[in-house]
Amino acid sequence: MSEAHDSLPAVAFIGAGSMGGAILQGLIASGIPVAGGIRAVNRSEEKAASLRGPGVLSLSYETVDDATEQALAGAKLVVLGVKPAGIPELLEEIAPMLEPDAVVVSIAAGVTTGRMEALLPNAVVRTMPNTPSTVGRGLTGIAPGSRATASIVALVSRLFETVGRVVVVPESQIDALSAVSGSGPAYVFFLVEQLTETARRLGFAEEEARTLAEQTFIGAGALLEASGEDPAELRRRVTSPKGTTERAIAVLESADLASLFERGAAAAIARARELAAG
Repeated sequence: MSEAHDSLPAVAFIGAGSMGGAILQGLIASGIPVAGGIRAVNRSEEKAASLRGPGVLSLSYETVDDATEQALAGAKLVVLGVKPAGIPELLEEIAPMLEPDAVVVSIAAGVTTGRMEALLPNAVVRTMPNTPSTVGRGLTGIAPGSRATASIVALVSRLFETVGRVVVVPESQIDALSAVSGSGPAYVFFLVEQLTETARRLGFAEEEARTLAEQTFIGAGALLEASGEDPAELRRRVTSPKGTTERAIAVLESADLASLFERGAAAAIARARELAAG
């Protein structure tokens, strides 16, 4: 790791729920030094207490009146982990508290960088992490606002690389990215559900059916990662000519899964645009 990647400036998480908390924990686990430390603000004292540790100032609105102001003092990366509907009000609240060179990073769906920039003078970056970030295997899309320089994008990327891989895209593509990688884990879990149900109908007990379906997906994913091969090539290796898998694949192809996934992604994108429109 080069010297430029050896540390991060002070990071504040305003709302460190499941996703924000995962990024916070990933940052801690990475061992990357954070100059000025990590700060977090949550509504409940119970949640705040669960995040406290060496190098982490974790405050709650229940017990600290100026929790947000304390967390933002000196922070150079500010991660907004509140629900999309709460972003505008939060930005209006924190605008006078932010350091002039602080970068504001949103993990909320549907809130555009333009909308955020209209509410504060700082550089903003819109991100879309997915739930595997909670186990360090995430994929985060990063869309910089108009004030975000290349060095700012690199800084934000470094933060999210602590919980997985990063893809930088223009904001015009962030909803499409969300429809693939943001919603994608749900598609995979849905397929696991269906394969589990198939196993049950074939006579396997509940636990056996889950093991068959889940380990098949986990193992296939691990093989895909370890081999570096194209998934189509890996599929061909399993599919012997005139064999059982070939018959099954023919049935799946007849269902036109590609069209189904395209329609599903289109529905997700349409909903993201509805959210962005308020």
